[in-house]
Amino acid sequence: MLHGLPPILDAGVRSLILGSFPSPASLAAAHYYAHRQNQFWRLLGALLVEPLPELDYADKQRRLLKHGIGVWDVYRQCLREGALDAAIQSPVLNDFSGLRRDAPALQRVCFNGQTAGRCAGWFQQQGYETCILPSTSPAYTLAFERKLALWRAAGLGTPSGN
Repeated sequence: MLHGLPPILDAGVRSLILGSFPSPASLAAAHYYAHRQNQFWRLLGALLVEPLPELDYADKQRRLLKHGIGVWDVYRQCLREGALDAAIQSPVLNDFSGLRRDAPALQRVCFNGQTAGRCAGWFQQQGYETCILPSTSPAYTLAFERKLALWRAAGLGTPSGN
């Protein structure tokens, strides 16, 4: 059984980005979106006008939190061969029951891809605004500029959106 990473979260988080489960590269590095071909840090850097791809992981986390953005995954643990979401087996959800306590400013939950987005209904029932965004994974071959436009349209990176 593989175990995920702790959340990037604090009391000032207004938007939470949930992926499905860390890739093997991310698990090995203990770093969200560590695979060099994943577009997450490049995309968030463009949205926030921050040099995120160039920063070390601690600085990436600090910059996201400064902008009111948190990161976590929907699954706490699972079985999986390789990195594809389609290979996830026996997933166990993270315990999101403490979000109101740990992130009282949280208003919106954005899902990095369709697999993570399967949990959107639960977050809507809790009163959060939700949006399912195109995956930043290299396996999702939508052009970077199109992904960026769709993530920007969701309001991430805008003063009211994070």
